[in-house]
Amino acid sequence: MEVQELINESFEEEEMYDKKKAEEEKTKEEEVKPVSHESVDKSKNILWLREIRKEDTNIVGGKGANLGEMFSADFPVPDAYVITAQAFKEFFSKIRSQVLSIISSIEFNNTPDLEAKAKKIRDLVVETDMPEYLEEDIKNSYIELSKDKSGSGLFRISEPVFVAVRSSATAEDMADASFAGQQETFLNMKGVEQVLDAVKKCWASLYTARSLFYRYNNHISEEDILIAVVVQKMVNSEKAGVMFTINPLTNNKNQLVIEAVFGLGEGIVLGMIEPDHFVVDKNTEQVLEKRIGMKKLAYTRDSSGKTVKKQLHDAFVEKEVLYPHELKALIREAKKIEEHYDFPQDIEYAFENGDLYITQSRPITTLNKNVSENKEKISGKVILDGLAASHGTASGKVKIIHDLSELYKIQSGDVLVTKMTNPDMVVSMQKAIAIVTDEGGATCHAAIVSRELGIPCIVGTKKATSVLKEGQIITVDGTNGKVYSGDSSSSNLPINSNTSGQQMNNTPNANLHLTHKPGQPLVKVNCDLPEVAQRAAATGADGVGLVRIEFIIAEGGIHPAGYLKENKLEDYSRLLAEKIGKIAEAFKDKPVWIRTSDIRTDEYKTLKGAESEPKEDNPMLGWHGIRRSLDQPEILEAEFKAIKMIHDKGFKNVGVMLPFVIRTDEIKKAKQICKKIGLEPRKDLEFGVMIETPAACMKIDEFCKEGIDFISFGTNDLTQLTLGIDRNNGMLASRFSELHSGVLKLLEYVINECKKYNVKTSICGQAASNPRMVKFLKEKGITSISANIDAVQEIMSIVYA
Repeated sequence: MEVQELINESFEEEEMYDKKKAEEEKTKEEEVKPVSHESVDKSKNILWLREIRKEDTNIVGGKGANLGEMFSADFPVPDAYVITAQAFKEFFSKIRSQVLSIISSIEFNNTPDLEAKAKKIRDLVVETDMPEYLEEDIKNSYIELSKDKSGSGLFRISEPVFVAVRSSATAEDMADASFAGQQETFLNMKGVEQVLDAVKKCWASLYTARSLFYRYNNHISEEDILIAVVVQKMVNSEKAGVMFTINPLTNNKNQLVIEAVFGLGEGIVLGMIEPDHFVVDKNTEQVLEKRIGMKKLAYTRDSSGKTVKKQLHDAFVEKEVLYPHELKALIREAKKIEEHYDFPQDIEYAFENGDLYITQSRPITTLNKNVSENKEKISGKVILDGLAASHGTASGKVKIIHDLSELYKIQSGDVLVTKMTNPDMVVSMQKAIAIVTDEGGATCHAAIVSRELGIPCIVGTKKATSVLKEGQIITVDGTNGKVYSGDSSSSNLPINSNTSGQQMNNTPNANLHLTHKPGQPLVKVNCDLPEVAQRAAATGADGVGLVRIEFIIAEGGIHPAGYLKENKLEDYSRLLAEKIGKIAEAFKDKPVWIRTSDIRTDEYKTLKGAESEPKEDNPMLGWHGIRRSLDQPEILEAEFKAIKMIHDKGFKNVGVMLPFVIRTDEIKKAKQICKKIGLEPRKDLEFGVMIETPAACMKIDEFCKEGIDFISFGTNDLTQLTLGIDRNNGMLASRFSELHSGVLKLLEYVINECKKYNVKTSICGQAASNPRMVKFLKEKGITSISANIDAVQEIMSIVYA
């Protein structure tokens, strides 16, 4: 290189240095004095935290607005820039019509359909190219964020930094609705390519099944939804956690709740790790409650920069995470943030090299829920306890979920039991009546959603999945963190009920102002145990459309075959009469329909007398229902005797229905057995049959001519046998739907045939709690609908409207 060229280059470098020095001084002035809010260009694709205020939610989302507000108020918030909702809108315009078309076709109460179409939308978002100008803006902003601000001029370093790329929906973190856990966060991203990829995945996460369901359930229009993305310097924390500036379980405004784990905070917000849990008096700053969690895992950044889970050394599993001075610092920071916002806050924090950082703050959204102290003592044996996470008491059947592929097992009214809570479970949580977990903390995202939906929740039990058994009936006291054996609830306890994603009023008879009008179906309730009869009656239901006596049998501990083998069928009759009689008494003059026993040979194997049950290749299609009852007529006779005992006590409201009928002679033979013990079908009691097979549908006119008072659809079996799909096969769950046109045509045909013979029609299967099915059946003229206890109010609101 010539000497003159070196001289010229030297001058150019000096001019560049002077220019950068001037820009640096200007930047320092801007950092000292934040940009005037009126000067912000709201059409920009990129905004820095110093430009953002809390009122900018519609531009940068709830997370971005809160971070900008705190940054400008000098809270210890790591620097960040936000890719605005305007940027997403410009990107989304290319695929808008396709996305909205897919959403309009979703069957939201059909989980497999929802998940499949949600994935289709996410794939479309990720595969669509980002506009070049937007890609360039994101790249340049990342380079700027990477600069070492301690350097100056030519010595300022631009080494790519690790960042957290966080979704920030424009409807997120509002004071009256939480989108907690609904969108994605990507930690420890480094380099332009990783950041760009994470941004598109954040956009795509606006269309997860749980996000779509949440918006559908809360009546939030897709037209109103946009998303921003926060790209924030990563805090490589040694300790992290969550704080609530009000006790979210009791609504006590004088208490703080703080939870902490080792490593990054993702484990706590996803419910993956049982955290240390503190309840603190906000005024005195004294710890009122302390629970040290079993912190078996930690999320950390490995040497390659990836976020990984690692096993903690035994010495740290039960070691207290926070030092006293760190706990004090958190308490004071939480109080200052709440004072700044003048509203209770849910705050995420992290410690790196001893320094405290605030990584997020949002309003707590469960303040308006009807929370009352549960001072009633629940009778029963406590079999498990944990951390109370969501208020309320509920009883139901245990369904243990080991991984997400098993979520199809959850039906309305079940208790979801799992190792760790996870936002991906939210769709199935809508169906559950309560949640119990081995791990997790009271401030994990799934616990927040549980509180918002009114589902009782207990977390951190350590051993729920090993102590509780599949199908076991338990009572979950989410207020006190205790699990009881059996249905230990009572009608005067506050019950949180939930169905089809709708939060129900805690008062069982909240819809009693809705009255039945001529021409409308009656709304009945399914009730299988006397312990819940009073609560079922309090719903205001018009009777009981289904009593499955198998639950009573299980409580007695002896299989019907056992009573038969030991010649103790009188004991069997007395057991049924006693238990069913309590249900009949609770409903007095309203009809109560009892289904005779329908035990498959692979069920209730632990009952005494079940040891000799035959082994069948396909018990679902095997020896059960009326076919077994007629092969063992002594058992059916004992069941009829139980109904006669109830009638003899004055409860003439009890009728009977036969399961799995496919032939007219099955009805004739059952009638003969009933007459034998002194009950005249149709004269002394209502007599009906279950319609659970296509064969029964096709023979409905013959059944009506034989003489029946009513039929009741069992839609689980009818759907399974019509579609040829095993309802318990998760691989086929996406194809299983009682709303299939083939099933609907059979339902309509049976209803129309029964009208000709003045035979009442009802439905008692799972589909009776599905609003879409109910609307269809109401239109076709069904006589009654029997829903699960937790669905009665919603079904009333549809039928009696």
